[in-house]
Amino acid sequence: MIPVVKPFLPPFEEYKLLLEGIWERCWLTNMGPLATELENKLQKTLNVSNLLFVTNGTVALQMAIKALDLKGEIITTPFSFVATTSTIVWEGCTPVFVDIDRNNLTIDATKIEKAITANTVAILATHVYGNPCDVEAIDIIAKKYNLKVIYDGAHAFGVEYKGKSIFEYGDISTCSLHATKLYHSTEGGFVVTKDKDLNIKLQRIRNFGISGFDTFSDLGLNGKNSEVHAAMGIVNLKYIENIHSKRKLLYETYTEGLRGFAAVQPIWREGATMNYPYYPLVLESEELLLCVREALLQEDIHLRRYFYPSLASSLPYLPEQLLEVTEDIAKRAICLPFYYDLEVKDVKRICKIMCGM
Repeated sequence: MIPVVKPFLPPFEEYKLLLEGIWERCWLTNMGPLATELENKLQKTLNVSNLLFVTNGTVALQMAIKALDLKGEIITTPFSFVATTSTIVWEGCTPVFVDIDRNNLTIDATKIEKAITANTVAILATHVYGNPCDVEAIDIIAKKYNLKVIYDGAHAFGVEYKGKSIFEYGDISTCSLHATKLYHSTEGGFVVTKDKDLNIKLQRIRNFGISGFDTFSDLGLNGKNSEVHAAMGIVNLKYIENIHSKRKLLYETYTEGLRGFAAVQPIWREGATMNYPYYPLVLESEELLLCVREALLQEDIHLRRYFYPSLASSLPYLPEQLLEVTEDIAKRAICLPFYYDLEVKDVKRICKIMCGM
């Protein structure tokens, strides 16, 4: 079987060495030495300020909304993983969907202003497949209307835009370190903010709102991550360049092998580096997509309709909203198998099956 994704696993002996230290210390959570070490290493690797290692990418978004004291409408994208929208609802705010750009699949910044009302408090946009949003246009709009900006960078680990980390944009940026991501800590995530005071508030929120030995300053949750997860993150970080190189090779092999196939790739933002988190395609039609899926399944090869269906029209806790571009793209978008252990010969076989249809 060839799955859509498969976690990268480092040499077990390297991971075991860190586990032995955890056993010796009996310090499993509450920001132990490994969690602190990973936090510092990630901050240095990504060249960002004020990075906090947290439980997962969803908790990161919850913390961001809470730290910014958001109450009201939050403009967001319908083309993302469900957590982007469900977190807004979970935190008592109202998601307002804006359609996506047909070429790069991120939120269409030219349509944001029309969605702003007296109740709008923020924009929460996703760097789709790691592809940066139009952060400059969004920043101009946010300043004009005094809105906060949160970026869901679940897929954007390592991406830079115009020479700096994509996580340095917006009031708060978040990332997922889930096992399916190109870099992971089994379960995990992080939040980044340039604002030192906001970072202190996020730290307190991560730890139940505790501000002292017996004092509380904020409404918080348990957003801390464990030493076991941090150990995986530390070891995996050593291999990030190898992971990136292999994914780049697989990406280029797909692109070459699918020349002439009736599909297009999302257009990557000019000025942004590519981190190769997935291999997405928008096929010519939904009918072709279903035929491709069936042909690959016959060979026990799996793809994912990512993101399908549109969040604006499929969530039972929100009124249905049909957005033309999102509905169209969601029906035709797929992600092909893409992970470190995938072999070039298997990519070529997938391309041959698809092109032979």
